[in-house]
Amino acid sequence: KIYNFVFEKLSHVTFISKLMIVNRSTYIDKLQRSKGNGLIKIITGLRRSGKSFLLKKLFRQHLLDEGVSDDHIIIIDMESRKNKVFKDPDYLLDWLDGRMVDDSTYYIIVDEVQEVKDFVEVLSSLSVTEGTDVYVTGSNSRFLSSDVVTEFRGRGDEIHVWPLSFHEFMSVYEGSKEDGWAEYLMYGGLPQLLTQDGDDKKSEFLRRLYRTVYLRDIYERNNIELKPEFEELSQALASSIGAPVNASNIANTFKSVSNVRNISDKTVSTYLEYMQDAFLIEKSERYDIKGRKYIGSLYKCYYQDIGLRNAILSFRQIEPTHLMENVIYNEMRRRGWLVDVGNIYHRIRNSEGQQQRVTLEVDFVCNKGSERIYIQSAWRMPDEEKMEQEKRSLRLVGDSFRKLLIVGEHTKSWSDENGIQMMSIYDFLLDMASI
Repeated sequence: KIYNFVFEKLSHVTFISKLMIVNRSTYIDKLQRSKGNGLIKIITGLRRSGKSFLLKKLFRQHLLDEGVSDDHIIIIDMESRKNKVFKDPDYLLDWLDGRMVDDSTYYIIVDEVQEVKDFVEVLSSLSVTEGTDVYVTGSNSRFLSSDVVTEFRGRGDEIHVWPLSFHEFMSVYEGSKEDGWAEYLMYGGLPQLLTQDGDDKKSEFLRRLYRTVYLRDIYERNNIELKPEFEELSQALASSIGAPVNASNIANTFKSVSNVRNISDKTVSTYLEYMQDAFLIEKSERYDIKGRKYIGSLYKCYYQDIGLRNAILSFRQIEPTHLMENVIYNEMRRRGWLVDVGNIYHRIRNSEGQQQRVTLEVDFVCNKGSERIYIQSAWRMPDEEKMEQEKRSLRLVGDSFRKLLIVGEHTKSWSDENGIQMMSIYDFLLDMASI
């Protein structure tokens, strides 16, 4: 009995350990191609999305496998209290200078570099230091993207890390892809979630993480005093994924469901910026496909991790249609595409024979260089009428770029006579060559 008990426990530990090592080859490839390019490699992303593990474990092992000596890989974790002294920029630079004793390349990795005082000046100094290849992580776009782009003027190379994709998630999930898809739609792709056993543990982990890490981070960085109002606002936004919004209608929605009546559009816009800066959400602008221009003030907001979105709402509003749309948006962004929401204006005759202008939506207009893909998302396709409804806006686009209809059920990939391709969500997410 004792042997069986110990064996079961050890098996569980082995299972957890295996789950923690997710192959994030996409990012290792990006780091490899950026190595030695003379730029500061800036690894950004949502807190707990795996940036630190990527650099300190996976990339370090990659360097070792390539023959880099261990003493030429210098890692400084600024979230560790033991490294508090490195917040002094002069001390940090002097210490690094003392570690570099020969002419070989030293790979310097600084985790959460925004904790270093005057970190932009520190990075500028390192960028012109011979024999250094510098990699840093940060979790706040205002501290990194804006400042670094301005100060470095082309000397920074940003690599954004997302939570686990469904493909990465399934590489360690022990179950069917259908069960994995249901799990992913509910709890998202934060890597630490893989160590939580049971639905109650996972949901509590995400709720606690949101309050103790993300909310606290936003409050402290931005000196927010209206904390209850911010939380209610974030819930109102989380309820609106998949719907066109702007600061004004979010404020109106917020006022209608809360006891606060004096929140302004400007405050809402500011709070949305804070959420974007923390990489919680991204905004997707509306694009007039026929007119080839951006339109109006409405946009859609998507969460970089849908598990956190669900946790904000205490897992009460689980709409698979909108969640799948959010996952598709994230996947295209992860693969390097710029993603807008498409609108097509179309004229029809009403029942009285009069011409009427209607607006149809293409869920996503995705651009990468000279390439473009139009994507429509449909959770279920029960009949021909539903299929024609989903295809209608894609048919009206009228150009030769690829048009893709993704459905949330099993189906063979095929194209109709108009060149519209139908594909299952499983093929789209699990086949890296699907697009």
